[in-house]
Amino acid sequence: MILSDSRILEEIEKGTIIIEPFDRSNLGSNSYDVHLGRYLAMYNESTLDARKHNTITHFEIPDDGYVLQPGKLYLGVTDEYTETHAHVPFLEGKSSTGRLGINIHATAGKGDVGFCNAWTLEISCIEKVRVYAGMPIGQLIYFTTEGEVSNKYNKKKDAKYTNRTDKPVESMMWKNKF
Repeated sequence: MILSDSRILEEIEKGTIIIEPFDRSNLGSNSYDVHLGRYLAMYNESTLDARKHNTITHFEIPDDGYVLQPGKLYLGVTDEYTETHAHVPFLEGKSSTGRLGINIHATAGKGDVGFCNAWTLEISCIEKVRVYAGMPIGQLIYFTTEGEVSNKYNKKKDAKYTNRTDKPVESMMWKNKF
């Protein structure tokens, strides 16, 4: 089941959902709008290797925006820091973002119970499009879980994305054993 706006507010009151900064006007019927943070990043290599640490370069979005180029992968970050202690958060693009040809995640739309951080976005676009820090970029939807969660993300020994940041984080696939 997806949480309604009133249930999201109840969970915020209980502390099982944390959104910083929180603005009531961003709460929809059953989702919360998140915004593009001020940093983007791009990989330094043109060929990525799943077994290697592929480094990135961060840059700040200028006040007059930044033009995304088709065929490029950008890592972005939500302006909002979130914590979800009892629900499964899903990040989806807003329809207005999609209508500009912007994809905000390649495959990583689902968070885990216990995820505590800003969301790194895997951004690509169909056409050239100018984006701005602070623009609405996506929406968080919260699903209930069935049964007790015994392995929360923020408590896992091998969790890779737990250091709080306001910048995009590169893939940590290289930390896996394969």
